[in-house]
Order: sequence, then C-alpha cells, then structure tokens
Amino acid sequence: MKQLKIALIQQRCSSDRRTTIDKTVGMVRQAAAAGAELVVLQELHTSLYFCQIEDPTLCDLAETIPGPSSQLFGDLARELGIVIVASLFERRAAGLYHNTAIVLEKDGSLAGSYRKMHIPDDPGFYEKFYFTPGDLGITPIKTSVGKLGLLVCWDQWYPEAARLMALAGADLLIYPTAIGWDPADPVDEQQRQREAWITVQRGHAIANGLPLLAVNRVGLETVSAEAESGIQFWGSSFAAGPQGELLAEGSRDDEEIIAVTLDLERSEQVRRIWPFLRDRRIDAYGDLVKRYRD
Repeated sequence: MKQLKIALIQQRCSSDRRTTIDKTVGMVRQAAAAGAELVVLQELHTSLYFCQIEDPTLCDLAETIPGPSSQLFGDLARELGIVIVASLFERRAAGLYHNTAIVLEKDGSLAGSYRKMHIPDDPGFYEKFYFTPGDLGITPIKTSVGKLGLLVCWDQWYPEAARLMALAGADLLIYPTAIGWDPADPVDEQQRQREAWITVQRGHAIANGLPLLAVNRVGLETVSAEAESGIQFWGSSFAAGPQGELLAEGSRDDEEIIAVTLDLERSEQVRRIWPFLRDRRIDAYGDLVKRYRD
C-alpha cells in the first residue's frame, strides 16, 4: 500500500503578520518532526481574513509569487524534506490580484500554483472586491507525494470542480479554507452551516472515489469596527477517505495539528466496486455548460 503521512495546520491568525507566520512555521516543524510528508496550511494564512470589509489599502497585503512567502515556505520545505501547500494573496500586477494556493516541493522549488476559480461576494466575505477569478484551470499539481487536486474554499461547494480534478488524474482533493459563521446567528443555523460544509465535501470524496483534505482556521476575527461582529471561524479541519469516511477531524475552537495517514492505493479498490467514472453519461451532460436551463 502507498501510505502518505499528512498534517493539517489549523490555527488562529492575528493582525501581527510576523507573529502569525512564525507560529505557522513552528507548527509545520512540529508536523514534520512527527513524520508528516505533506503539510497543508489554511486559506490566506499569513494575515487576518481581510475580506470582511472593502478597503483598497488592504491590497498592500498582496505579494508576488515568487516572493517573500513562497521563498520562506520553499526554504522550510527544503530544510524539512516535505511538501507544503500554502495559500497567498497574490499580486500579479498593479490592481490585479488572486487568491492563490501554491505547492512547495521537497527541494524547495515551486511545484505549481492554483488560482481560486469561484469567488464569493457575501456579507463578511467580499472577495470579489479583491480577487480576480483564477485562470490556471483545474489541473492537479504533480509532486513527489502524488498528484494534488488543489482547490480553495468557495470552490468546495462545486461538484464540477472536484470532478474535473478527478478526471485529470488527481490522487487526492485538497481545500485550504477560511469559513465561519456570524456570531449573531442562532446556534441551530450555525450547526446547519457547519454540517453542510462537511457533508458536501464528503460527497465529493465519495462521488470521485478520492481522499479529501479540508483545513480551516479557528478563532474570532474582526478586521475593523466596520466589520461589525466579525467572523467566528469554526475549525473542524478534516480528512476523509474515498468513501467519505472521516479519518481525522479537528476541534471547532482550538489550534492544532491534525495528523492522518492516507492509503492512496485504496481509491483503486473503491472505484472498482463503485465505478462512477465508468457509468457517467457524458453524452447527456452538455447543458452543464449553461448558467441555467430554461
């Protein structure tokens, strides 16, 4: 069996960028010392989740790729001999920004990038103000630990994205995430949202016969007084197997390293008994490219 030791880094972020990054580096070191070969970081992990408000000055947080963070995490990957999935606010050009996930190989090189395709625009999540939709396509990134089907947060609600990754040969699906609820929401509504988030992703794992990793931040974050009550990020980072089974799950409130070992060869066995790819009726799916079928 092809066993892969993985760690998900679930942490709080603060307005002190240096402190936040130093904490991340320390947790990555702990994960590597415990045997992790692949370490996945949460969405936009170098700062607070700034998209709670629309403020042009916050674009100063963006950086080029290659740039300071890709260099730092590349050096760390090389030092520890691991693969790292990081998530950055990319400055592509003046006034042109992306929400970009990158993969650093064991030798420190940039194995590939993915620019978030689905961009939300909802209260507290004003991402369309900052991010241009991705244009790198939906293609796995080849690494020494396998083909990584890397998507980002809002992408996780779209079965089309997960299926396209599977059809392109991904060995696993990975979703760096920043999702939470309004603290003013009733408890039952909070629970529904969290359960829906977990359920839809477990469905992607099942429908495609692939293991899936989702890593989310924790803690209450308020960017400014204009952000009202802020966002309570619900953590719950998890790993699921190719039948949607939960292999590991983080808490809703605590910073932690969620460690799990995946059997990457199990997808072959699952797809033999549940051959969803075999039975797809591709001749009948043409309307999927339409916004809506009137």
